[in-house]
Amino acid sequence: MSKKTAQGFTLIEVMIVLVIVSILASIALPSYQDSIRKARRSDATIALEKAAAIQEQHFFTKSTYSSDIDDIGGSGGTLSSPEGFYLITTSVAAAATGCSTDGVCYLLTATATGVQADDSECATFTLTNTGARASTSRTDCW
Repeated sequence: MSKKTAQGFTLIEVMIVLVIVSILASIALPSYQDSIRKARRSDATIALEKAAAIQEQHFFTKSTYSSDIDDIGGSGGTLSSPEGFYLITTSVAAAATGCSTDGVCYLLTATATGVQADDSECATFTLTNTGARASTSRTDCW
C-alpha cells in the first residue's frame, strides 16, 4: 500500500507570503499615489494654457483682457479644469497682476480641489499674460 502525503501550504508559509506582499504594497502604494498626483498636475497646465488662449482672443477683439471667468470658458462664475481637479480664476486688476494699468495684463490661477487638494507641493499654478509661470512651493511643477 502506498502512503498518501498531505498536499498544500502550511499556515506558516501562507503567513510569510502575506507579510512579504504587505511590505511590497506599503512601499509601492505611496509611490503610485505620488505618480497619480504628478499626472493630475497636467490638468492644471492644460486648463491655464486654454484660458490664456481665450484671454488673448478676447484682447484681440476688445482691446482688454476679461476679468469675467464666463468670458474665458467658465459657466456661472466658475471654471474647472478638463478633468475637474483644479478651479481656474482670473484677475486683470493692476495690483494682482503687477501691471500699471487694469485690463492690459491678466493673472490666471489654478487651485487644486477635491482629491488633488492633497498635493501640497503644487496646489496652485499661475500664468500671466507675459507667459510667466509659477506654482506653490516648487518651481518644477510646470
